[in-house]
Amino acid sequence: MASGEKQTALDNQDLGTYLSLERVVGRLLSPDGCPWDREQTHQSLKRNLLEECYELIEAIDVGEPKHMIEELGDILLQVAFHIHIAHENGNFGPEDVFNSINGKLIRRHPHVFGGIEVNTSEDVRANWEEIKQKERGNSSRLSSIPRDLPALAHAQLLQDRASLAGFDWDHLSGVLEKVKEEIEELESAQSQQEREREFGDILLSIVNTARWINVQAEDSLRQANERFRKRFIDMESLCMDRSLNFAELSMEDRDALWQESKKRVG
Repeated sequence: MASGEKQTALDNQDLGTYLSLERVVGRLLSPDGCPWDREQTHQSLKRNLLEECYELIEAIDVGEPKHMIEELGDILLQVAFHIHIAHENGNFGPEDVFNSINGKLIRRHPHVFGGIEVNTSEDVRANWEEIKQKERGNSSRLSSIPRDLPALAHAQLLQDRASLAGFDWDHLSGVLEKVKEEIEELESAQSQQEREREFGDILLSIVNTARWINVQAEDSLRQANERFRKRFIDMESLCMDRSLNFAELSMEDRDALWQESKKRVG
């Protein structure tokens, strides 16, 4: 079949289904498909999957539906790639993946698919965690948390799981007091090793505060980073427009510039 005929055959397919994605990926990974795609493995694709997830998170933060469509498609491509590679290697196929996720959703939602009654979303979370713990057997409820998660997200998930086991404060006031306690311990630290340890404890206690006030620490810091980036770039731009050397400004002038940029770019 000539290349033009191959393209026409793809154009004539219904491209609006997951099955069509499987067919396109199958074509890419076929013996006469794409040489680069055929070289990929589960290991080589890990970085791509991670990058696509972060790009989707950025699209969600910006609130651009068209960007979200593209990034969700890119993640689905990664999923289809992994499934196809595994199928070619005789490890598992799409049916195994769908059976696994559908079975898990039904199992962990007995209030929807079974006779369990719940009153709040917290009841749902507690039931979900209890079912997961039964599935883990004797393993720790913390053992399934990926260690490669970003540190803030990892810390929040660790404390989420621990709280579901009852290891938690009774009130927010106790959480905030712990932050103050950790800051005091940093102030009294004598060695660099002690300072590093106490600073880590401060971060952990702050992440726990985020959990208590229903804030995702990772998202909150990422958004704060973006605000800082925009404001600092704006300060640099203002200095250029006014023929000022930012490094030579007094702290008072820098702070005034910062406040101006906050009003300009948010």
